[in-house]
Amino acid sequence: MEFFRTERLVLRNVNEKDVSIIHDYRSNEICARYQRGQVKKPDEIEQLVQQHKNDVISVESNFMIAVALRESDEMVGEIVVMPNDGAISLGYTFSYKHHRKGYAFEALSTLIHALHQQYPDWEFICFTEPENTASMALLRKLGYTHVCYSQKLESEVFGKWLKE
Repeated sequence: MEFFRTERLVLRNVNEKDVSIIHDYRSNEICARYQRGQVKKPDEIEQLVQQHKNDVISVESNFMIAVALRESDEMVGEIVVMPNDGAISLGYTFSYKHHRKGYAFEALSTLIHALHQQYPDWEFICFTEPENTASMALLRKLGYTHVCYSQKLESEVFGKWLKE
């Protein structure tokens, strides 16, 4: 299912043809160094895709979105949306082959806007490794504010539309 189209991208469900691409970037040190808990083995990625291939946008459960090039449908990254108790947390990984092209900003801007329109009372939270300066810069560009460092999570915390 296709969720959104941007000028250059399609945000859609993951599918079987994405498995090798996901494996490639999740196995690459450039992408993997800041990711926690992501499965990396091909059979685990196949299971992940099977589990999420029919996801829908909802605050009832986590969902995964593939970000693909509009012209070729080649997957360039993924976004995982994790709603919980009035807060939407986003996780994202984009292929090292497509860094510094603006795809993450384009995809996340579109998704964040749509989610906020659909769930205007929800807060948005993102966590990032303290060394991941590129992700922190992206979050600031997306309008997130640095909230704090969480010792427990060993992560920098960024928020948007936070309630006092």
